[in-house]
Amino acid sequence: MRNTMKFFVFVAFIFAALTASAQTSPIKLGHLDTDKLLSIMPEFKDVQTKIQQKFEAARKESEDMRAEFAKKYQEYQQNAKTWTDIIRETKEQELQQMNQRIQDFDTNAGERLDRERNELMAPLLEKIKKAITEVGKENGYTYIFAAGALLFAADNSDDVLPLIKKKLGIL
Repeated sequence: MRNTMKFFVFVAFIFAALTASAQTSPIKLGHLDTDKLLSIMPEFKDVQTKIQQKFEAARKESEDMRAEFAKKYQEYQQNAKTWTDIIRETKEQELQQMNQRIQDFDTNAGERLDRERNELMAPLLEKIKKAITEVGKENGYTYIFAAGALLFAADNSDDVLPLIKKKLGIL
């Protein structure tokens, strides 16, 4: 009972402090559509181009592997009846191993592409984060929210996209 009372006193104290703080300095809210910002950044277009090139190279390699598999499978179907059991079993193992290599390649390529995309995006996201922080401080914002996660934006929430674009030198 005593601990509960202490907890409520503590919560009341924190609430009173926050209320007093809010009364002395007004809360200024801003929101930013980061997807929109990214779409107009030249660096983002470069990242997309690099990732697309890597994706296309991986897709081509996967298609080549699948074409080779299809060719070997067709050969297997045409000749399986004439092969001895040992040859047929060897060919089946080869097909199974080849199929597994294709699956492993696709999985690894996807993971690698995700890692490379994250690595390429990291400096860009850091640049955006720095610009948001600077704009927030320079313009007296208490909070800047991501518009994509915003469920409601009152009229007193400013769209800071123009300020961020200016900070980043985007026209």
